[in-house]
Amino acid sequence: MRVGLLGTGPWAVGAHGPALHAHPGVELAGVWGRRPEAAAELAGRFDTGTYDEPEALFADCDAVAIALPPDVQAPLAVRAAEAGCHLLLDKPVATEPGAAARVAEAAERNGVASVVFFTLHFSEPTASWVREQAARDGWLVGRADWLSPVFGGASSPYADSPWRRERGALWDVGPHALSVLLPVLGDVTDVRAAAGPGDTAHLVLRHAGGASSTVTVSHTMPPEAAGVSAELRGTAGVVALPERETDAPAAFGRAVDALLAAVRTGEPHPYGARFAARVTDVLARAEASLR
Repeated sequence: MRVGLLGTGPWAVGAHGPALHAHPGVELAGVWGRRPEAAAELAGRFDTGTYDEPEALFADCDAVAIALPPDVQAPLAVRAAEAGCHLLLDKPVATEPGAAARVAEAAERNGVASVVFFTLHFSEPTASWVREQAARDGWLVGRADWLSPVFGGASSPYADSPWRRERGALWDVGPHALSVLLPVLGDVTDVRAAAGPGDTAHLVLRHAGGASSTVTVSHTMPPEAAGVSAELRGTAGVVALPERETDAPAAFGRAVDALLAAVRTGEPHPYGARFAARVTDVLARAEASLR
């Protein structure tokens, strides 16, 4: 499968590019970026070429991997699907529910597969943990905390990201928290949110099956206070999310595997564009509650 890469930022450099270049089942067909000089540098690193226009890259590809801000990604994903390209997307797919829904609808209308890179679902042991808990009944409450120091004093390649500064942790790491809770507790029927210090946001969620959960996210924690944790409580007792894998290229390689499998079997992936649209809807409701 020939895969084109759209984007030239830290995630494209550190995860998408290395994984696509090394994967035995795909060929990195080329790179498009909003900064031509950065696209040329990235393409040279991974022995491929650059494209001046996205449509030219779509025409030469079977699939695209997009590593761009969400509201740049969403319309490009629709255009790629309309061109017949399978989609390997990043989270959040969009920050506006209508835009996220259009991505899912374009993929379904054009018969292309979609996989969204919710990292915990392509890493171990976290992926197995979520599957195991989702197979159990009787969960009553859940909690997920993603407390990051990206804007809290840590040295991070993402600190210069304009969209992260504008939209905050709610949109950047909120999808990770929801990707743990929704598969286990079910769809969200009600959302309440309150602001904390910096860009910290607290969410209280009611799920369709009657369970409830809380989410706390932040990019403005000091490094000493940062951390990721999640917990579920119910008739099975108390279970905690295991420590996540940190090898981003390996995780992205598994996302490539998932896309290849979805194309081969025709079975929609559980963490495709439709699931991502549900995540965007919850986060948009939380943002409205904060306002």
